[in-house]
Amino acid sequence: MASNYNSLGFNLMTTGENAGTWGTNTNLNLNYLRDTFGYITVAMTADRTLTIPDNSTGTYDGRAMIIECNGALGANRVLDIAATAGSGSSPGGTAAIYKPFIVFNNTSTSYTLTFKVTGATGFVLTQGSTYLCYHNGTDIIDTGLGAATAPGGSTTQVQYNNSGAFGGDADLIWTAGTGLTINSQKELRLADTDDDKYIGMKSHTAVGTSYTLTWPQNTAGANDYVLTSQTDGTLAWVENTGGTSWQAVVTGATQAATAGSGYFIDTTSNACNLTLPGGTLGDEVSVVDYAGTFDTNNLTVTPDTGERIQGESADATLTVATERAAFTLAYSGASQGWLLKNN
Repeated sequence: MASNYNSLGFNLMTTGENAGTWGTNTNLNLNYLRDTFGYITVAMTADRTLTIPDNSTGTYDGRAMIIECNGALGANRVLDIAATAGSGSSPGGTAAIYKPFIVFNNTSTSYTLTFKVTGATGFVLTQGSTYLCYHNGTDIIDTGLGAATAPGGSTTQVQYNNSGAFGGDADLIWTAGTGLTINSQKELRLADTDDDKYIGMKSHTAVGTSYTLTWPQNTAGANDYVLTSQTDGTLAWVENTGGTSWQAVVTGATQAATAGSGYFIDTTSNACNLTLPGGTLGDEVSVVDYAGTFDTNNLTVTPDTGERIQGESADATLTVATERAAFTLAYSGASQGWLLKNN
């Protein structure tokens, strides 16, 4: 009885045949079993066909599991394989091919490479990508595993998910030793909890000279500190001494002032004595006649012990008797003391 062959070309020997050559044919079958887990390269300079001849090996062995396609594509190319092979399990029959493939498209030039069953459609192998696929007896099916493992874009571009495949962007690059670069004035966006709003940071339209800002080592020492920059781009937290910290309306007969503060003083019911703090160069204290009654009940401004106001003798006071008076005293030093900045 004549031998039969399965879809991978294995010799299915019948009882009593191949006397004296049974061992040789068995060894061939074992080699073919080895080949099913093997690796081949296919030069795709032309359309190619994977073959599985009975009891022999074709130019491009379709038994191989791992296939590397290489060479320069001069046109759109096809890697083809038949739907069936072998003589089947009965005389004169054939069997559908069912087997997996791992295919690497290592070709060059920008033409398409399609892997398919003869007469079917298959799928296009992206250049530089590796695919886990299989022959289902009708066509080559892409499992989707490994199809997006090849990097997208160009060298140094940061990878991201681009519709299920890796993508790259020329405006988002990583340089070893330097770090992440966002080109073309694109933003770094920090979104809120539900992602409907964000805080964006981006470069000036035309930077004069490249520079780096270095953030402080720790958080601010207290509330209301401000962030300042040194000439080398180093940022630092500094206590906010600019502006005036206005206090609640003062109605009492005495009030101790602090540097940087402003006071609305209401002398409707009684006169008021405002005592200045010990001065440091540049300290300021501001005063406003809240109810327009300084002409009725005067405001007296008293310096700290041993200090001066408007250069007068030490401990001399300043009496304000002008309705709706508003002024600021600035400390100039021990010689002249507190001086009127405006009135």
